[in-house]
Amino acid sequence: MHRYFVGLGILAAVTLGCSQPSSTQPSSMAVPSSASASSASLTTATSNPNGVGGTTPAFYDDELFTINLMMLPPGGESATIAHNGSINTLYESDGCHPGGHDFVNVLDAIQGDGFNPLWREVQVVFNNPAACKQFTSDNDILAAAAAHMVSLQTTSDLYRCSVIGKK
Repeated sequence: MHRYFVGLGILAAVTLGCSQPSSTQPSSMAVPSSASASSASLTTATSNPNGVGGTTPAFYDDELFTINLMMLPPGGESATIAHNGSINTLYESDGCHPGGHDFVNVLDAIQGDGFNPLWREVQVVFNNPAACKQFTSDNDILAAAAAHMVSLQTTSDLYRCSVIGKK
C-alpha cells in the first residue's frame, strides 16, 4: 500500500509539472555553457534517467527550458508512430558543436501549444558542417531546411519528454 501512495505522489508531481502554463515570449538568450548537454550525455552511472538524471536544456521559441527526457525502449516505435498522430518533434544535431558545446535540443511544442509527452527525434544535419550553429526555435530550423542550409532526417527514436520549467 505504501508503494502505491509513493507512486501516486511521483505521478502527480510529473503530471503537475507538465500541466503548468509556461510563457512562450521570445527572449534574446545566449546559449549558456550549462545548456551544452546532449541526450547522449544525460545520465551518469548513479542517476536515474526517469528523474533528475534525465534533465537537460531545450529551446522552444527562442526561450530556454528544462526538460526531462528519456528514450523509450526499442521495439514498439513503428506501432506507436502508426497509432499516435500527435507525436511532437525533438530536433537534435549530434554532429554540430557550436562554440565547442553540444547542440541544445529544440522543441516544436510545450504545454498549451499542442504538447504531447511523446517525441520523435529529427536530426538536423548541416549541409556545410562549418556553418553549424545553434537554433533556438523550430521555425528557424524549418526555414534553414527550406533554404537548403540543413537537411532534416527523421529517425525512429521515440522519447518520453516532460517540459518541467524555464531554465
